[in-house]
Amino acid sequence: MKKILIISTSPRKNSNSDALAREFARGAAERGHEVATVSLAGKNIGFCRGCLACQKLGRCIMRDDADLIEEQMAQADVLVFATPIYYYEMSGQMKTMLDRANPMYSKDYRFREVYLLAAAAEDDDHVWARAASGLEGWIECFPKSHLAGVVFAGGVAAENAIHGHQSLAKAFAMGRNC
Repeated sequence: MKKILIISTSPRKNSNSDALAREFARGAAERGHEVATVSLAGKNIGFCRGCLACQKLGRCIMRDDADLIEEQMAQADVLVFATPIYYYEMSGQMKTMLDRANPMYSKDYRFREVYLLAAAAEDDDHVWARAASGLEGWIECFPKSHLAGVVFAGGVAAENAIHGHQSLAKAFAMGRNC
């Protein structure tokens, strides 16, 4: 049994990327994994100041919602990031959380597998590539881990547009097989 943390980074609750996260969680739970989901919507997460004090202290000097999320990330076996694609890239909320996870750089983290779930208005196959590249750049700093899979839902601009989309079955299967 794996401990899975899903981080939903959309600023909108019940977004299309949230639907992908729910399906991944459902598949993983069906397999018997322990699944927790954190939504960044409404969270108070400040921008990293680049002071690197976290490398000495083991935690960020700023006290906000990122502290607990970073601790949860370090203790998870599997990390899953669900994001809307904005301008061919991950959401700003996701990038901010990745930056604020910097205290983990000097810690012993558990995660080995990292997954990306992405939803976008545009439907071209390449739309998610820059978001994956950005996430892979972060993963490079954690050499015991790797990008284990990506599910992309294109053509889903409106709220609940993802209903019936084939990507939901893919997210469920990925969760079930992780």
